[in-house]
Amino acid sequence: MTSTRFARPAGLALAAAVTLTAGTALAQEYTFRIPHVTSASEPVHEALEHFASLLEERSDGRIEAEVFAGGQLGTNLEMYEQVDLGAQIIILADPGYLSDFLPDFGILNGPYLLDEPGDFQKIVNSDWYAGLVDQLRDDTNLELLALNWFFGDRNVISNQEVRTVDDFDGLSIRVPPNVMWIETFKALGARGEQVAWPEVYGALASGVVDAAEAPLGSIYGASLYESAKTISMTGHFYAWIGLAMNDELFASMPEDLQDVLRTSALDAGDFMTNLVQEKQGEFIDMLEAEGVTFVEEVDRAAMREATLPVYEAFPAWSDGLVDTVQSILAE
Repeated sequence: MTSTRFARPAGLALAAAVTLTAGTALAQEYTFRIPHVTSASEPVHEALEHFASLLEERSDGRIEAEVFAGGQLGTNLEMYEQVDLGAQIIILADPGYLSDFLPDFGILNGPYLLDEPGDFQKIVNSDWYAGLVDQLRDDTNLELLALNWFFGDRNVISNQEVRTVDDFDGLSIRVPPNVMWIETFKALGARGEQVAWPEVYGALASGVVDAAEAPLGSIYGASLYESAKTISMTGHFYAWIGLAMNDELFASMPEDLQDVLRTSALDAGDFMTNLVQEKQGEFIDMLEAEGVTFVEEVDRAAMREATLPVYEAFPAWSDGLVDTVQSILAE
C-alpha cells in the first residue's frame, strides 16, 4: 500500500440509531461491521467472532457486530477509507497500515525485532506506546482499541529450502504493498513482488512469484500448500495486530460502551494470542498431511544481521526511535 494520509473531515455524520423522547436519549444502539481479508478458517476469524460476542454480551445488546471474512467488503485500504469517513466499521489494525498514518508505528513490524512473541507486551505497556496511540487519535481519524492480537510468526513457503541468507538470493517473493516488507526482503537478497493477499494463491500457482510468507494459519487457510511444498521457519516477523475504529464515532458513544469496546478488544486479543499458540502444532500436522516439508534448521542469526540496515531506511521515523524501542525491549 502506498503511503496515504487522510484529512480529518470537518464534520462527522454518525450512523448510530438514537431514540429520543422529550430531548432525552432513552436508547442508543450501534451495529458494527468487522471485515478482514483472510479466510474464515483462520484463528483471526474465530477471535473476531469472539470479540463480536463479547460486545453484544457486555453491552446488553446495545452493540451488535457482524464479521465478514475473505475481503467481502473490500480491501484493507478501502476499509480504512470507510473508517476514516465515519462508517460503523471496526478494522483490523496492523502496524504496517498504521504507519501510513503515523510513520513510527512501522518499527513494530521490523524484522527480528523481538526475541520471542511475549516481548511485544513490553511495548504495549510502555509510555512510548501510550503516547503513540494519543498522537494517532490527535493527528488522524483513528481510535486504536488494542494491538495485543498475536497473528503468528511469519515463515516462507516455496518449492525450495531457505536455510541461509544466500538461499534468498534471486528468490521472487510475494510481499504486501508495505515498505517494511519490501526493504526486509531486499536486504535478504530476495525480490519482493507486491501482490494483494486474495491474489497470492494465483500468483504462487502460476509462477508469478517463487515464494510467499505468512503465519502457518494463513498459509493453510489460503491453501498455498497446493502450489508449494516447503515451509522454511525463518520467523522473520512476529506479527501483532489489533482493532481500530473512527475516533469521532468512538468519542460520541456513551462512556460505558467505550469501556466495553476497549476491554472486549483487549480480551479478544488475549483469546487470539492463546488460540494462535495452541493451534501452531495443529497447523503443522495439517500441512504435513498435505505433503508439506518443514525446514527447522534456519540461520536466523545471520538473517537478523542481514536485515539490520532495514532500520535505517525510514527517514520519516522520529529521531532516536530505534534506540527508544530497543530500550523498552531490554527492560
